[in-house]
Amino acid sequence: MALFQNPILSGMYPDPSVCRVGDDYYMVTSTFEYFPGVPIFHSKDLVHWRQLGHVLDRPSQLNLDGVQTSRGIYAATLRYHNGVFYMITTLVESATSERRNFYVTATDPDGPWSDPHWLEDAPGIDPSLFFDDDGRAYFTANRRPPEGQQYPKHMEIYMQELDLQTHRLIGPKYSLWDGALKFIHAQEGPHLYKVDGYYYLFIAEGGTGFTHSVTVARSKEITGPYEGAKANPILTHRHLGQEAAITNVGHGDIVQTGSGEWWMVCLGTRPYGGGYRNLGRETFLVPLRWEKGWPVVNPGKGFVEMQMPCPDLPVCKWPLPPVCDQFDRETLDMRWSFIRTPRGDFWSLTERPGHLRLRLKPDRLTEWSNPAVIARRQQHMSFATRTVMEFSPQANEEAAGLVLLQTSDFHLRFEYAMAEERRLLRLVECRNREERVVAAIPLETRKLYLKIEAAGQRLRFDYALQAEAWACLCDGVDGTLLSPDVAGSFLGAYIGLYAGSNGQTSGNYADFDWFEYAAAEC
Repeated sequence: MALFQNPILSGMYPDPSVCRVGDDYYMVTSTFEYFPGVPIFHSKDLVHWRQLGHVLDRPSQLNLDGVQTSRGIYAATLRYHNGVFYMITTLVESATSERRNFYVTATDPDGPWSDPHWLEDAPGIDPSLFFDDDGRAYFTANRRPPEGQQYPKHMEIYMQELDLQTHRLIGPKYSLWDGALKFIHAQEGPHLYKVDGYYYLFIAEGGTGFTHSVTVARSKEITGPYEGAKANPILTHRHLGQEAAITNVGHGDIVQTGSGEWWMVCLGTRPYGGGYRNLGRETFLVPLRWEKGWPVVNPGKGFVEMQMPCPDLPVCKWPLPPVCDQFDRETLDMRWSFIRTPRGDFWSLTERPGHLRLRLKPDRLTEWSNPAVIARRQQHMSFATRTVMEFSPQANEEAAGLVLLQTSDFHLRFEYAMAEERRLLRLVECRNREERVVAAIPLETRKLYLKIEAAGQRLRFDYALQAEAWACLCDGVDGTLLSPDVAGSFLGAYIGLYAGSNGQTSGNYADFDWFEYAAAEC
């Protein structure tokens, strides 16, 4: 029997939502303060996924100006109805907007996707859409119970009809369900389905940390009343302990294949190096079966495994993306992200063909702004990443190089900089916005090779003035700084290229010839 390996999306791909169109499957995940927003993936077998692009890829769709860390775009839901794809999500408040729910549409998952349809009087987060047999559309999300919260973070799931022509919520709001677990907080992530005459409401309970879970309730009428499954929670890993290979499991969405099987995608984390989760919340796949009118996840075991039997679908593998980006295309590889909506003309792939040019911006990494950074997700516990850069700092605190980024407040910068009128290569640790130089050497060069190797939570920083002539700047650096457990964030770690002038206006720039990222052996 063929087996597949979990997670099916490694690195920071949380809150997965999946839908099927014929023999094709599509999936989206959350992106928080990163731009473009909401990556969309395509699969034929539920195991192998290729990225098509992003749903929110234009500033007119996504204004992240001033968004704080771990805010921005929360859990999205992807659905398909009558030839149209719908993606609905929450933009959590920023400096320019309050928390609001919206959806966008497309007839082709490759896009283009519409500008947002903002929903009025639609409180809460984690919105979802359900299309009933009669063609009526319904919106669900969470909110504080109208009669008041019985305990901290007590929420309920509510529903309201959506008019697809006017893009407005209509009719009464129905309180559907406030969870199956007594005094468990953060009822969220609702998804409605109709199976064999019942409406099933799947939700996440217990928060997105160690006590995360999936619970279910059902009703013969869409408006309720809903009864909870006696087996709730139908999925959690909290009883497996902090040292389990997969933890924080929850936030599930289900799909039926053409062969009749049911599968759930959910989020989970893989702790390493003492329970730290640098990779963030990833996407996992697990089978589901219906027994006596209720769903059972991974029958006989009840939890998500690292290796599991493949779905009964023809295997369809996609070409692996290259480990090295030569920056020789007209557009950035879709694996790259900006921190918040990119503002200003600070990057180019054409000014020097075959190179990424980053102009120094005054925006600091420690600010809730848009620094000159492009970054990609860390996807392996052990990895090696390297680049070659041409850069000559001209003023104090001009710097460029590599960054290992957890949040604006927690990161490591491996940078060539000018400080106190001299040029130097240094490693700077930012911990809770407090910066310290871990190691530094004076250096005069224009062309510089940089390499970072991670063996679990042990980090090594090398440099070279000529290709492959590596020397060590610093070894044994603690990588747990990059865990959301330390930073208190919802994010996984990113690895990126950056250039900055520390609050000062600059006409300087750094040219990167290539960037390489690959898994490494511990």
